[in-house]
Order: sequence, then structure tokens, then C-alpha cells
Amino acid sequence: TCSLLLFSIGHPILMLGCDACKQVILHVPSELHAEKFVGRVNLKECFKSANLIHSSDPDFQILEDGSVYTTNTVILSLAKRTFTILLFNTETQEGREISVLLEGPTEVWYNKEKVLSRPKRRWAPIPCSMQENSLGPFPLFLQQIQSDTAQNYTIYYSIRGPGVDKEPLNLFYVERDTGNLFCTGPVDREQYESFELTAFATTPDGYTPEYPLPLLIKIEDENDNYPIFTETTYSFTVFENCKVGSSVGQVCATDKDEPDTMHTRLRYTILEQSPSPPTLFTMHPATGIITTTSSQLDRELIETYVLKIKVQDMDGQFFGLQTTATCIITIGDVNDNLPTFTRTSYVTSVEENTVDVEILRVTVQDKDLVNTPNWRANYTILTGNENGNFKIVTDPQTNEGVLCVVKPLDYEERQQVTLQIGVVNEAPYTREVTSRSAMSTATVTVTVKNQDEGPVCIPPAQTVRIKENAPLGTRSNGYKAYDPETRSSSGIRYRKLNDPRGWVTVEENSGSITIFRNLDREAETLRNGIYNITVLASDSAGRSCTGTLGIILEDVNDNGPFITRQTVVICKTTMSSAEIVAVDPDEPVNGPPFEFRVESSDPEVRRMWRLSRINDTAARLYYQNDPSFGSYRVPIRVTDRLGLSTLTSLNVIICDCITESDCTTRSGERTGNAEVRLGPWAILAILLGIALLFCILFTLVCGVSRATKQLKVLPDDLAQQNLIVSNTEAPGDDKLYSTNGFTTHTVGTSGQGIGATLGQGVKNGGQETIEMVKGGHQTLDTCHGPGYHHHTMDPCRGGHVETDNYRFTYSEWHNFTQPRLGEKVHLCDQDDVHKHAQDYVLPFNYEGRGSVAGSVGCCSDRPEEDGLEFLDHLEPKFRTLAEVCAKR
Repeated sequence: TCSLLLFSIGHPILMLGCDACKQVILHVPSELHAEKFVGRVNLKECFKSANLIHSSDPDFQILEDGSVYTTNTVILSLAKRTFTILLFNTETQEGREISVLLEGPTEVWYNKEKVLSRPKRRWAPIPCSMQENSLGPFPLFLQQIQSDTAQNYTIYYSIRGPGVDKEPLNLFYVERDTGNLFCTGPVDREQYESFELTAFATTPDGYTPEYPLPLLIKIEDENDNYPIFTETTYSFTVFENCKVGSSVGQVCATDKDEPDTMHTRLRYTILEQSPSPPTLFTMHPATGIITTTSSQLDRELIETYVLKIKVQDMDGQFFGLQTTATCIITIGDVNDNLPTFTRTSYVTSVEENTVDVEILRVTVQDKDLVNTPNWRANYTILTGNENGNFKIVTDPQTNEGVLCVVKPLDYEERQQVTLQIGVVNEAPYTREVTSRSAMSTATVTVTVKNQDEGPVCIPPAQTVRIKENAPLGTRSNGYKAYDPETRSSSGIRYRKLNDPRGWVTVEENSGSITIFRNLDREAETLRNGIYNITVLASDSAGRSCTGTLGIILEDVNDNGPFITRQTVVICKTTMSSAEIVAVDPDEPVNGPPFEFRVESSDPEVRRMWRLSRINDTAARLYYQNDPSFGSYRVPIRVTDRLGLSTLTSLNVIICDCITESDCTTRSGERTGNAEVRLGPWAILAILLGIALLFCILFTLVCGVSRATKQLKVLPDDLAQQNLIVSNTEAPGDDKLYSTNGFTTHTVGTSGQGIGATLGQGVKNGGQETIEMVKGGHQTLDTCHGPGYHHHTMDPCRGGHVETDNYRFTYSEWHNFTQPRLGEKVHLCDQDDVHKHAQDYVLPFNYEGRGSVAGSVGCCSDRPEEDGLEFLDHLEPKFRTLAEVCAKR
């Protein structure tokens, strides 16, 4: 239930008190002096929207941040005191109450007698605080620590930590028997914000009945530090004529007291402005930002303002600590003043024909800051300088305008010139521009003084016309100069300065020219048919001028048209003609249209070539009668419109190509006129190849000679029960010939000439075998011996092979071996009783299709596609042969 309370703060105020929010306990000394900090209460936690804060006890004052201060000296005679903080919102008529309990020391001593003792506390962390810079008396009692075990034991108390046995040493101590904690001197919170001590309770014999007790002693802040500006003198700049509220700068101060308290809540104020009236600046009390309050800042009136500023803590309350500083504000210049001429008109003079001379200096006034773009002047000539005779520039040192003559004046043309000049600043004008104030102008009258001049060459380039075939000695008008004073050419002498080809001479008195050499309009040095010479004209006083005489050579028809491209290519596969173009160095009136014709006494040439007209300067040349590839000379005469002609022998190349570039790069090969030329590297390669070939031949000759000296004995049973290793398994060109159902294969010779075979037939006991032995071709002879027939190319039975240096042709070998092999096969097909012999067919002679070794035998009596089932039942020795061949 809310109750109606009445407080008096200067005058009665009626308030509505409501339910209590919470109770706060503050531990304080037994005596509190006036205007001393007591503690802090968190008001926002209880009631955020309060706009009225009041204390029920007039001895205490409550600030907005919850700081509690004494208004009078307070003595806690009974170690306790209670008052209420009322928080109220006048708009919503809501309020809260906070009960504050002030507790003094557990023991209060008076005249060295204890007058009050508090009950013992349990062994637990006890909040403890101490006012910084306390005046004592010291030792100052802080609190008492006790253990419940003291009822059963004799307990000794001790403490450790910063302020005891660590820096600062001996600031705190505890009585061993009572547990009373004392401070021996004042403490500065800015140096030590708190002390974390550890308390111990032990028995005399060293027993520890309690755990170590952490004790936190917080140093309550006292407003003992003045706020200090970061600079003693601040300097800012703001431009003149700026808008109201423009930022000038920001000042800042710091306070070493506890943050987020009234001790560090600073308020900024401007104490004084110099010059004072009117007030042009204001400062935000919380941020320290200085802004303008007027738009009438004028640098030309007052350039600098000095402000004396103050910063005060306790949110600017009268008892807060304060510091002052100086702020110098400089007014920045803008271009708000136009430059003006000191005079409105000027008069000056200059001699004619003078150039790059200063004739006048003009001055201006400008109130803006000197040597800045707002002050520096830019001069310009507004009217009167249409011929570009004058120029005006700014002297960077004096800001004056310097008028100069950059192009000579002529007294005979103008005796006086009137100029209008204007001036502006480098920086744009900031104020609103009107037609009257846009630019300051002045008038300059320049008088041109007459000067005795020499001859003048005007115009500097003159021309005369002469026909190019004019005879030598022809005379023509030349260059003419005149005296500007008399407007006459009398008394002027002429001299030739430059004549590239020496074609003319110049007459000294009149300046006329005479042809000295033949004139050629088509000469390479002439451009557009004009020949230029340079002439010097001088008077009796030696004053001179130079001019150019251009001799225009009139064209005559003295050049016939000619074909510029002397060689043309006709790619026979893609084209049947070529385009030819003629040019004539003469003027077009003496040039095209041209007439083209083939002119030759040879009728064959006229039958082979014909011409057709393309346009006035080009024709197309066609070939006829399908000429062969090659180069041809075709005489073509070209005639201009006036009948002057030129005969050109045109080189026409008929080529086997697609494009002309193909024929150009390989002309010899495609036209049949190739010339083979060997370079030094090709010749060297040929010589090395010949030398290598001789080395190979020499090696072969030596090897064959050595082989003929070696005896090679072939045993009679060479083919019996043995495997003959052959090095002639490389395949050659297989030829198939069939006679009496028998197929023979011939094997090509190798690179060494070793590839023919020698056959030896041995008949013994009704069995005949054929043995193939490597060697060269021998004499075609038959050796007969008792009991056997030996068909061989060796003349004797011994088997010694002598190699000849030549080979028989295949037809000779075939004619010799075919009938004999057929006979032998027929004989070995039967035994003595006309039955098939068991081994007359050698199965190992055929190793099957696809064998990596190929066929071992030299013949076969059955096709490869049929009758190969016997390969599945080979005898052991032939199975070994098959495995060997398969591995290879």
C-alpha cells in the first residue's frame, strides 16, 4: 500500500511513496565528515524511469548515478543508521523506495574503552571497504574476522598479501588474538584500487581448523583528482561565412578518479570569448564540441578569437573540481572579396616592330589573405587583342599584371590600340555573383610609335608561272619587296639565297629571274610541280628581309606513259590473264586514257597474247594456245591521249601455282627453270657420306676375305638328333610356286648377302633327308657317290663352302631346285615296302598360323588352313623345338 509523504526541500513537495525495492548495506567509519562520499547505490536496477531522487535523511544527498554524499558531519554512535531513498516519476506517478543501512565498526572505542561490540561472524568472506585518503586516526579499524572454532580452540589470526608482506608493505595488520583488521595509513585509490588479502586461523600448535579466507578490501574513491585537458592550448580553424552550427573542433579532458562515477562525469563550458561581443561560439557540455552560433564570421574584420574554456567534474556541480584551458580559433579565408584595379584607365606606348617587351604594369587591391589563391590575380585581355599582339601575365611576387607585346605592331597599319583588361582570383568567388560585381575591368590605350624600317617581304611567299620546256635565257618576273614608308620597291636590291638545282638567276635591281638550266617538272625534288627559291631583299642601309619565290612549272607532254610493274605472274591453274597498269608523270591533261597494244614483229608472240581494256590506265593481258610453263617476253606499247608512247618489254611468268606468292617462293620448280645449287654444308654432307660408304665397303671386303680362309666342317649327322640354330628367320618376300602339288618358299637375302641355302640329300637305309646349310651360291653341280645321291651346289662331298662374289638370279635357282625337290619328296614318301615312312614328314617344319617364329621348314605339302591336328600330338623332341620357337 502506498503512503503519502511530505518532504521539505526549500518548499513543501507532496510525494507518493510506494513499496520498498531493496535494502542496501554500506559499511562506513564511525564518523563521516560533511560533503564526503559514503557509497553508491544502483538506482537503475530498482527504477529506471525515475526523474526525482530524494533522501529521507537530510544529512545525506543522493546524486543521479546513485552516489551518496554527506551534507553534514555524521557520527554513528550506535554503529548503525538507516534512511530511505525515494525514486519517483512525476509523469506516471510511480515510485520506489530503497532502504539504506549504514553500519559502523564492530567495535567502537571511546576514551580507550570499548563501548560497543558486535556478535561474532562466521568464517566467510566479508565485504570490506575503505575510504581513500582517509584522515584516520591510524591505525584505522576496518573490520573483525573470527572463526566459530574459537569457541573450542585458542585461535591465532594472521593475514598475507599485498599491503601486508607485499608492496606496499605493512599497510594492513590483524591482531593475533582478536582478529581485528587495521589500516596503518591513507591509501590512494588511483594507485591501489583494491587489496586481495588472505586470512588464516590457526591454533598455537599449528593446527589449521579453517581454510584460508580471501579478504577483498576495496578502496572507495574520493574526488581528489582534478580533470585535466589533454592540451593546455587548443588551436582550431573555421572558415569565414560558414553556416550556423558548423563544427569548429573538439576539446577533451581526462580524470583519474573512478570511471562511471560522478567524480569523472565531466562538463565543459566556455567561460570567456575574446573579442567578446557578439557571442559566436558554443560548446556542448558533454562532448566538448565547439560549434558556431553565427554566420557572420569575417576574417577581414577579426582574424582570431580566443576562448577560455572550463571542465568540471561532478557533472558541473558547484563543489566539483575544475580546470581551465585556452582555445584559439583562427578564421580561415575564403574568396569573398573580388580584386579591383587601382585605376580604371592606363596609357602606354610601344615602337612598331618590337616584340617580347614589357610596356605596362597594372595593380589591384584584394582584401583576402595575401599569397593565397583567394588573393592571387589572374589577368586577361577582354577586347582589342584580336590580332594577338599583346599578352598579360601575373607577377607572382607583386601580384601585378604585366602587359607585354608578343607580336610586332605596324605603325602603317594602326597607330593606336585600345585594350580592355579584366582581373579575377585563382580561387572561385564564393558569394553570389551579380553582373556588376563579376569582374573588375580597366582600359589600356597603347600608342604605336613610327620607326624607320627596312624593306618588307609581304607576302613572304610569291609565285610565278613558267612552262617546263621554256628555252634557256627566258626571263620572268621575280620576287618583289617594298619599303613600308614609301610603299615602293625602288632602291631595293635582290640576291638569291637558296636555289636547290641552280635552275635560275636573280637580277639584282629588279628581282626578275632568268632560266639558267632546263626546267623539269617531273624532277624528284619538286612537289606538286612547284620549284622554290629563297630571295634576300635589302636596302641601302643594309636592312633586309627574305621571301620565297615559288616557280610553278606548267606541264607539257614530254613523258610517255609506262608500265610500272615490269614482271607479272599468271597462275595457270587458277587464272588466264594478268592486269597491267600504266602511269604518266605528266598532268592528267597530257595523260590518260591510254592505249595498250602488243607490238612485236614475231607473229608467234601476237598469236600467243592478246590485250583487253579495263579502264583509262589499265588493261588485261591474256595468253592463248595453252603455252607451257615458263617465262616469256611480251613487248607492249602504251600511248597517251596526245599520241606520246613508250614501249615496255614485259616479263610474263606462267606458273603452276594457286597464288602469285607460291610462284615467287618456288619459281624455278614451278616454271621449269630450276637451278640446283649446293651450299657448303650440303657439299660437306655428300663428302662425308662418300667416305662412310668407302669404309663400309672396305669392311665387307675384309670380312669376306677372312671367311674364305676359314674351314667349316659339317658332320654327317648334323641334322640327326640335333637342333640347328639358324640366324635366317627374318621374313622376306614370300613367293608361292606349285609343281606336282609341292609348294616352295624362297627367302630373300639379307643385307650382308647371306640368305641363299645349300641343300644336301643323304640317302641311307631307305631314308633320305635334305639339309639346308647357310652359305653363298655355289656351282650348279651334282656329286654322285656310292650309296647316296647328293644334290648340292658344292662340288664335293666334304661340305666345304667357298663363297663367290655374286648371286644367281631367282629363276636360275628355281629351275635348278624345283625338279630335284619334287623328285626327292616323291622318293621319301615311301619306304622299302612302298609304305609311308614314319618320319618322312617333318611336323616341326610347320609351326602353325600366327607363330612368332614363322615356318621352320622350307616347304610344306599341305595347305596352312587344313590338316594341323598333328600339332596337338608332337613327339618330345619336336615339342621342345616348338617351345624354343614360341619363346623367341
